[in-house]
Amino acid sequence: MRGTRVSLDSGVHESRRAIISRVKAPCELCDGSAGNVLYEDDLARIVLVDDVEHPGFCRVILNRHVAETTDLSPDDRRHLMDIVFATEKAVRDIVAPDKMNVASLGNVVPHVHWHVIPRRKEDAHFPNPIWGARVREASPAPIPPNLPGKLRAAIALELCD
Repeated sequence: MRGTRVSLDSGVHESRRAIISRVKAPCELCDGSAGNVLYEDDLARIVLVDDVEHPGFCRVILNRHVAETTDLSPDDRRHLMDIVFATEKAVRDIVAPDKMNVASLGNVVPHVHWHVIPRRKEDAHFPNPIWGARVREASPAPIPPNLPGKLRAAIALELCD
């Protein structure tokens, strides 16, 4: 029964494919915070990734194991994207990058999560993805003082509106 949705005890609906992917193997995004938690609600959390080459790199991670964003309800999709966009705006305001990369891949970890990555023209990979080959040696990226605190406050302000 392709596309059949089943109800879980929590009242959340998941597709069979999402349930199977959740049960198959341990998931590093389910098992831990994956970084410094800047914000969390019932749906998702925002973590600051420890990446000295890309200060301000955040991940928005769904709090339950679902492989694809379209497996979420329309309301949850909208709320998740509000969180992603609030994160992007906060990172832009605090870090002031040349460009932002916002992506949801999930090829390595099939758990809904978004990468929100500030990019500098001088970073080692620019203009290529940060996971690709380096194209230059990069100088250390400037790290704003109290970056976690500033991001936490800016994200909270964006999500309160």
